[in-house]
This record gives sequence, structure tokens and C-alpha cells, in this order.
Amino acid sequence: MVKQELLDILRCPACVREKEGLLKLYKDSWLICQDCGRKYPIIEDIPVMLIDEGSKWSATSEDQLPVPPPSIQ
Repeated sequence: MVKQELLDILRCPACVREKEGLLKLYKDSWLICQDCGRKYPIIEDIPVMLIDEGSKWSATSEDQLPVPPPSIQ
């Protein structure tokens, strides 16, 4: 599980320069940007904060996100 202290400081790397980029924790497996809708997977308790990775899931609705997220290849 990701520590709350880390969740408090993490922001969406795509939005943080122009917007707040606040992230919402979803099912302890995803961080969802409240500004752009990118969805960043949490794999083995490590948030994968790569813009490309978050963009892959932006069109997927929350209820369709795989839990746990698939491994990155």
C-alpha cells in the first residue's frame, strides 16, 4: 500500500505545471488525475507516474480498470 505522505505530494506530471494535477486513489491500485483523467497504475506499491502510461488508460472508465493493474512491459 502506498503511504499517505507520498499520496499527499504526488501530482499528475502532465498537469502539474498549469493546473493542480490532484490525484485520487482508486481501489489502492490506481491514481486518477482530477484534471485530465489520466490513470496511473500502482504496481507492487509503486506508483508508475509516466505520462505515456497514464495516457494509455485515460479512455478507460474507472469501473473497467483492471485490479490489480497489469505489469508494465
